[in-house]
Amino acid sequence: MARNKYPEVTVDKILEASQRLFLEKGYDNTTIQDIVDELGGLTKGAIYHHFKSKEEIMDALGDKMFFSDNPFEKVKRRKDLNGLEKMKMAILLNQSEEMKIKLTEQAMPLLKNPRVLAGMIESNRRMLCPYWQELIEEGQKDGSIKTQYAKELAEFLVLTDIWLIPSVFPGDKEEIQRRFRCIKEMLEKMGLPLLDDEIENSVSRLPYFE
Repeated sequence: MARNKYPEVTVDKILEASQRLFLEKGYDNTTIQDIVDELGGLTKGAIYHHFKSKEEIMDALGDKMFFSDNPFEKVKRRKDLNGLEKMKMAILLNQSEEMKIKLTEQAMPLLKNPRVLAGMIESNRRMLCPYWQELIEEGQKDGSIKTQYAKELAEFLVLTDIWLIPSVFPGDKEEIQRRFRCIKEMLEKMGLPLLDDEIENSVSRLPYFE
């Protein structure tokens, strides 16, 4: 059989089919064979050539959705916003994507798996920390953010996402809301008044608050 000259095309097809199935049937109810059947012409071997498991497919989907509609790149171009306002806008843009929210909901139970959780933390550290740090430093320069800890707060923001996930830190809706308010107060005391009422209302749509 001829070698695939365009492996990225195959990867895109696998991710598109997987996303469709995960959203329609649910992650747990979708098998690798379901994905094969959806692709028509590809074999399981072709899928396993690119992805070792369903978990890896979900990881790749998350990366693809982030970079295809990156809220940080959108706000960086806004000349009418200061650093703090860009941070708030990035959060609101990210939470406005219904498909991202649905896919996040499907991914929640996976985080009970230590390997998947470690992969998510590493992925978020690699992708998000530089963006957050850049915006915090911009806020330091324009005076909208008053902190000495740009790098540390960028890392803290990534870690707070983990704390809000009940499959990692068990808690009911009220407990998750208390964590959110705790994070809000800590950031304010550190000179980063990021989490206002508008963001709280937006974040309340996430699966953790259901």
